[in-house]
Amino acid sequence: MPIGASVGKNGVNDLADVLVVQHLLNDWLGATGQKLLPTSGECGTLTIAAITGYQAQVLGAARPDGLIGPGGRTWLALAAGQGTRPPFAGADWWNANQARYPNSAAVADLVQPFRDNVTAFLKALKDAGASVTISATRRNALRAQLMHYSWRVAKGLVAPNKVPALPGLDIRWDHGDLARSKAGAQAMCDLFQIAFEPSLTSRHIEGRAIDMTIGWNGTIKVRDKQGKPREIGAPRSGDTNTDLHRIGATYGVIKLLSDPPHWSDDGR
Repeated sequence: MPIGASVGKNGVNDLADVLVVQHLLNDWLGATGQKLLPTSGECGTLTIAAITGYQAQVLGAARPDGLIGPGGRTWLALAAGQGTRPPFAGADWWNANQARYPNSAAVADLVQPFRDNVTAFLKALKDAGASVTISATRRNALRAQLMHYSWRVAKGLVAPNKVPALPGLDIRWDHGDLARSKAGAQAMCDLFQIAFEPSLTSRHIEGRAIDMTIGWNGTIKVRDKQGKPREIGAPRSGDTNTDLHRIGATYGVIKLLSDPPHWSDDGR
């Protein structure tokens, strides 16, 4: 139903028009998890603030004026439902949203007792003169879902319209065309730098794994959990040195051989 006159800041604000705008704004507010407006037909500060917010967030207006005119840009977008449906999966979605689902590289985010075990193992490594670079500890569960379904849609392992809705993830996998859907998902895979199918049961999600690169020069002595120093020489990489893997196991930090930087509480 179109509006007959302007609604918003310094608008005509006829009761019927304000009600239409409030209901449409509530569609957007509800879809984006914001507080709904009272549908009173009165254009007060809350309604004007919602109009301004819509203009800034959905239309990208640098200077939103808080006014909706019949046939104007704000009205056309609002009437078309722009901003009320999640955007499509693809490079644009990734660039705009992926930072909302960050992983952690902090040991403090691991669960106990693995956190203390890792802390002790890291101390032993550093005391021995090894260098350690941590790239990941706890993985954001929603990020894991994004990565998992990016891969599966891109590879044709799941139909885009069969991806389950995930609370907290506003994304549309189905572009209405299979080729476009797969291309959008592949763009997500490329940006996530996914080389193998991401798991939904990774120990990283549970806070029970750490990815770290370990190196050293010459031969060093690393103390095991019992305090006994053990010599570690070549190969000088935590990825492949089985002597170091055995020391890590005394701390309950166990190497997964198939994944170069990955250690966990059970080797998975």
